[in-house]
Amino acid sequence: MPATGSAGRSLELATIVRAYGEHSRHARHLVPSQHRVLRAIATCRTAALGGHATTCDHCGAVQITYNSCRNRHCPKCQTLAKERWLQRRTAELLPVEYFHVVFTLPHELNPLAQGNPRVIYNLLFEAALDTLKTFGRDPRHLGGQLGVTAILHTWSQTLAQHLHLHCLVTGGALAPDGSRWIPAKRGFLFPVRALSQVFRGKYLDGLRRAYDRQQLTYAGGVAALADPRAFAVFLTRLRRHRWVIYSKPPFAGPQQVLEYLGRYAYRVAISNDRLVRLQHDVVRFRWRDRSHGNRVRIMALSADEFLRRFLLHVLPDRFVRIRYGGLLANRTRSANLDRCRHLLGSVPPDTEPTPEPIADLMLRLTGIDIERCPICHQGRLQVTTTLPPLRLSSHQPPVWDTS
Repeated sequence: MPATGSAGRSLELATIVRAYGEHSRHARHLVPSQHRVLRAIATCRTAALGGHATTCDHCGAVQITYNSCRNRHCPKCQTLAKERWLQRRTAELLPVEYFHVVFTLPHELNPLAQGNPRVIYNLLFEAALDTLKTFGRDPRHLGGQLGVTAILHTWSQTLAQHLHLHCLVTGGALAPDGSRWIPAKRGFLFPVRALSQVFRGKYLDGLRRAYDRQQLTYAGGVAALADPRAFAVFLTRLRRHRWVIYSKPPFAGPQQVLEYLGRYAYRVAISNDRLVRLQHDVVRFRWRDRSHGNRVRIMALSADEFLRRFLLHVLPDRFVRIRYGGLLANRTRSANLDRCRHLLGSVPPDTEPTPEPIADLMLRLTGIDIERCPICHQGRLQVTTTLPPLRLSSHQPPVWDTS
């Protein structure tokens, strides 16, 4: 096919999906959730999803705008969701240090995760959050309840599997009786090596229970693990590993916390701005080589392999990838935060943040007034027609074929 992504023309993930997704040699082996993601990306902001027509009240120019797919794996549909989520989280920040702690699973678990993503990912959340809460409650460290926001990522810069959890942790805890705030030592939260050992133990105990309860499935390269002796050897090998936990220095104030949240909370496996070129069935994209000073490099993958890697990171249906623990647990969050603010002498927000209108949000983020006519630059655009989703006739090829 002709080159895409050359000068003056940007390459999008949707372009690759439309060109190769249906014809990929992996298409027949995809699960329904992966098919739905590809269909959503392929039809995002096209006539297939419908939209509306607007007319300028000054010059009469007509503009057509198609609807977004709103799929959480689509790189074009995360900006608004991220900004609205950030508005809610801003009101919950406390005037304390925050730490960034990353829990990473050994790559030996990757094949098992491919057939059991829900089990493997849930165990990652449970083991990490339980580890942090255990250290927080320990009087040798804090002796109270800390607050945690945990965000799942499953990819590396090259789209390979890299299962890890980014945790934003309060630098302190609320005493069990609610009488005082217990601050962490300045610049230090918990000993990383001890965290790693406890996390490994909790995760492997959970994996053993999942095996005993027959919650795991085995296929392909992990079929042998169905045998109890093979699974016991597998656990022993994992237990001998040093599991990686990384704890960054505390953030320098609330603004840096928000910048962190914005970077990690609604990120997808690859964004459109990293795509460089599509030519001769090869996709080229930028990646950062962290082992060589974050140097930006270009990786070339066949379109088939590129889509295979991208689809590794499609989450199970209705899987929650941002979770909260401790002080921020959903049922007690409001009361806990009110108590912490009182103890810290912090003024609570006057009201719950109200959603910012889309036009105002886009103006703030991009500087573009989406309600102003792009032709005459004087009039305002008014919605005049609603466009229903495109209904293809029996003679037209579907935009995305999952047969």
